[in-house]
Amino acid sequence: MRIGVVSDTHNNLKSVQKIVELLNESAVERVIHTGDITQSKTINAFSDLNMPLYGVFGNNDLELDDLNQAISKQGYHFVQPPMIDTWENKNLIIVHDPLQLENHDLSHYDLVIHGHTHRYRLETINSTTIFNPGECAGQMIGYNAIGVIDLTSMKTELMKF
Repeated sequence: MRIGVVSDTHNNLKSVQKIVELLNESAVERVIHTGDITQSKTINAFSDLNMPLYGVFGNNDLELDDLNQAISKQGYHFVQPPMIDTWENKNLIIVHDPLQLENHDLSHYDLVIHGHTHRYRLETINSTTIFNPGECAGQMIGYNAIGVIDLTSMKTELMKF
């Protein structure tokens, strides 16, 4: 299973449009958003995705009632971090801020995904892969990127836009 990873879109609808294009072209099976969506219109902008969207809320997701209504309308699945799940026999933990990982034993997870820092991160500690695709909101010119992870091989790909 290939999954797409998006972080910190911060209501940049032009970036979201490009993200949706890239993810649809890459034929991932699921997409994870690591938070800081900001407003419900951003959730609605993801409606052209050809696959389900999962995610966690970030520190800038203050309009939770509106966000939850849009998420429900689109049939997406978002939770307050952490989101812990098993996909393709891989244990995942998804948070927004990496500080939210402090009370978790990361050795229990095959894949740790976070956002918040707006910086790319790919690190392997023992058998745990830690990944953040970095910037998606256009706040740092030249650094816009999303990630794709193959859960079978644990190979990651960064798609810059």
